[in-house]
Amino acid sequence: MRTTYQQTLLINFVSREDIDEWRNLFLPNFPDLRIASWDDPSVEPESVHYVLVWEPERGKLAQFPNLRVILSEAAGVDHILNDSTVTANIPITRMVTPETESRMADYVTMACYLLVRQIPLVMQAQKRQSWKNKLTGRLVNETSVGIMGMGRLGTAVAKRLLANGFTVRGWSRTEKNAHGVQCYAENDQLAAFLRESHILVNLLPDTIATRGIINAELLEQLPPNAGLINVGRGHQLDHDALLVGLNNGHLSGAVLDVFPVEPLPPEDPLWTHPRIIITSHVASLISNTAKAKQAIEIIQADRSGLPLPLVFNREYGY
Repeated sequence: MRTTYQQTLLINFVSREDIDEWRNLFLPNFPDLRIASWDDPSVEPESVHYVLVWEPERGKLAQFPNLRVILSEAAGVDHILNDSTVTANIPITRMVTPETESRMADYVTMACYLLVRQIPLVMQAQKRQSWKNKLTGRLVNETSVGIMGMGRLGTAVAKRLLANGFTVRGWSRTEKNAHGVQCYAENDQLAAFLRESHILVNLLPDTIATRGIINAELLEQLPPNAGLINVGRGHQLDHDALLVGLNNGHLSGAVLDVFPVEPLPPEDPLWTHPRIIITSHVASLISNTAKAKQAIEIIQADRSGLPLPLVFNREYGY
């Protein structure tokens, strides 16, 4: 006789003590769906139809024979694809919500103002109790921000920056059109994009082509005293090249939120560089309510046989 299991959604970043909050978020829409934490020993692997995850341990997802959808807790899915045991026939969805867009736009706008007003150097002066009344920076309406990656997040950031008076340029692998943004595409237009970018914002997806893309050759094409904001992926930025650019004066400052190894190791020189501000991968971190809302929409679509929103395209890499 075939055993029938209650469908389960497993969440790997929530403890058993905190799972009740998540159950309450899903209950009005899915009274029949069991919400359980990753380490709940009472969950039968066969019952797991959905998982909501961040950096699941290698081999774990392959233990669920009836898994239908893998929901990423973040916009990127490289933390899932690092596990080669994940089969290509299971769709992976990205976490991009209106709150994600708003938080990313907030963060990048903040970071642009920090660089425009030379705040990394102002903070160092404060630590030394040094009165530096010439650290006035430049004007926003004289500042061009170049955004690498004009997807949903890049477009949301561009709109916010335009509303704050910045000139905005965008570069993507494929041609894009965004109101008020001068758009560039493909490698043959990259140099023209870079030389007009006083602040470079990285929002590229993680692909083979984008890993290591922000290297010494690219940074040298930015105008003198350019700033850098990395909110894309840690592996896309060559940290040695960044430090060289900052130390030789070609770059004025950097705001970094993502790193190849997280948490950033305590001995890493980025921590103490006077022209770098570091945050702990929080640029687009959203509320549990927003995460649950998108997960509900995805599961409803799956149960109804409708196309899933925000599915990761393995061919394109995003």
